[in-house]
Amino acid sequence: MLDEYSALIKTGTWELVPRPTGVNIVNCMWLFKHKFKSNGDLERHKARLVCDGRSQEVSVDCDETFSPVVKPATIRTVLSLVMAKKWSIHQLDVKNVFLHGDLQETLYMHQPPRDCGDPYTLLFATFAGKVCTRDYRAHAGMDSCKPAATPVDTKSKLSADAGPPFRDLTLYRSLAGTLQYLTFTRPDIAYAVQQVCLFMHDPRESHYDALKRIMRYVQGTIDHGLHLYPSASHRLITYTDADRGGCPDTRRSTSGYCCFLGDNLVSWSSKRQHTLSK
Repeated sequence: MLDEYSALIKTGTWELVPRPTGVNIVNCMWLFKHKFKSNGDLERHKARLVCDGRSQEVSVDCDETFSPVVKPATIRTVLSLVMAKKWSIHQLDVKNVFLHGDLQETLYMHQPPRDCGDPYTLLFATFAGKVCTRDYRAHAGMDSCKPAATPVDTKSKLSADAGPPFRDLTLYRSLAGTLQYLTFTRPDIAYAVQQVCLFMHDPRESHYDALKRIMRYVQGTIDHGLHLYPSASHRLITYTDADRGGCPDTRRSTSGYCCFLGDNLVSWSSKRQHTLSK
């Protein structure tokens, strides 16, 4: 936490000003996280100071949001080309990263918790700012669950009002989010995960049963993953399909696609369509 704070001060992320009146002052918080090595061992502790977006006001101190991270498909494409060209590749882990760009709005934020007590506010002139499956199985109490042969029941569709509400909304969202992260290297569960994520706002017992089925499938396929190989072809080939009115509630279709660069799968998606076709 001290390293993070020192880096923010060194880069001049903000300007300390007296607290103004009549303006919206955004809250902030410290986020703490463990970074693990590929074998599951703890590598280091991480701390990040972030704005609490819930306290921002649209058109006052924000207009749009964005995610300043590289897309997984870009990484897979680069790795596929590296293997085909037999280039060398190196990994760089950056401890502190800042985005520099001019803000059109004036943004005020409360000081970090370590400096509470001083009547000053931070003025931002510029904006600087292998999933361990055993962990989530333990979180769900499924350490020794029986593996499932498939991630989803193809004979029935999930409905928004199927069964009683699930008792623990936080648990459902946490496990669904973890499975979403796992789809970065597991395209075989993309459709199943997309289906259970449709109901994170109001999950039912049947939705949680479907979520547990995905975890049971992962339990039996723990050694599965995405493999990239040297490919002589650089052709970009995409396959796509959709069910017709597959959603029992809205009759909307779910589309899916997978994109190959040569022999390597680099991008895929499963998503419910926004419009209803007749």
